Amino acid sequence: MSEEPEVLCRIEGRVGRITLNRPAAIHALTTNMIALMTEALLAWREDPAVELVLIDHSGERGFCAGGDIRMLAESGAGDGRKAREFFFTEYQLNHLLFHYPKPRVAIMDGITMGGGVGLSRPCRYRVATERTTFAMPETGIGLFPDVGGGWYLSRMPDHLGLWLALTGARIKAADCELLQLATDFVESARIPDLKAAILAEPDRTEAILTEFEGDAGRPAIAQHQDEIGRLFAADSVEAIVANLEAADSEWAMAQLAILATKSPQTMKVAFRQLRLGGQAKAFAENMAMEYRIGARVVQRHDFLEGVRAVIVEKDNAPRWDPPTLAGVDEATVDSIFAPLPSDEEWSPLP
Repeated sequence: MSEEPEVLCRIEGRVGRITLNRPAAIHALTTNMIALMTEALLAWREDPAVELVLIDHSGERGFCAGGDIRMLAESGAGDGRKAREFFFTEYQLNHLLFHYPKPRVAIMDGITMGGGVGLSRPCRYRVATERTTFAMPETGIGLFPDVGGGWYLSRMPDHLGLWLALTGARIKAADCELLQLATDFVESARIPDLKAAILAEPDRTEAILTEFEGDAGRPAIAQHQDEIGRLFAADSVEAIVANLEAADSEWAMAQLAILATKSPQTMKVAFRQLRLGGQAKAFAENMAMEYRIGARVVQRHDFLEGVRAVIVEKDNAPRWDPPTLAGVDEATVDSIFAPLPSDEEWSPLP
């Protein structure tokens, strides 16, 4: 018996439909899944029979929990080749979706993290439900908020993207709408009917979403938005920490406790990533920068140690090196962002 494919790509009516199909792993992306999606999107790009692309998932646990972290760590512990191949092709898919000429709909029902954000955020319509949980939790495993995080997070108001990047905070549907991570809220029980309606009349997608629109409630982070805007408006991670210490509120103390669990090195990397991403003139420029980071951090101590502590052994006690922000010198961060040899740099699909 042949196993089910990790991604189901087919044309239904006038819709190109991509269904993530690795439910036991909450659809964590593999290099093969990225290849299957890229192949389908390229085939549909010029196909007049396809008017719209719908991206959803099988099973109940969530849309996409990220990338195949174990594979990345195993590769990073060796020569890093497979990890670099994964990032290279994933970022090409992110860029393809960003500039895709046809409307894209992503159904973010359940967990939408890391690589799942890279699939959903470039889509024109991004549907959240009461089960949606968004996060970019990478600093907790010595990684960084990639898949376009430098572009998207840096363009959020009041430094909310930087707060998400550094803390790995998990947010729900109303917050996703506030931050334009989601364009629509639909109750999860109505998602099958929503998909059926879009498949039947893809040219009416915007009107259909309006008909199905529910109330996500009040965004929880709105009550801290001004505080985040003030305390995270700083020229360094150390200055943010100092602002939080000086604020001395219950919320600020909670943020300090969270930051204390993250990799100091990758917090500094994420801070610079968002600075540079915010200045980037094109999405491809941001992705080339993120590839340089990814190609390097995947072989560094903090990523391998973060995966050991959080994912493999689950003791949740990573031993970061250096263990403090003060120990992370600018030369180390410079080396992570430095250009790669010309034949190793990232480039978008033709």
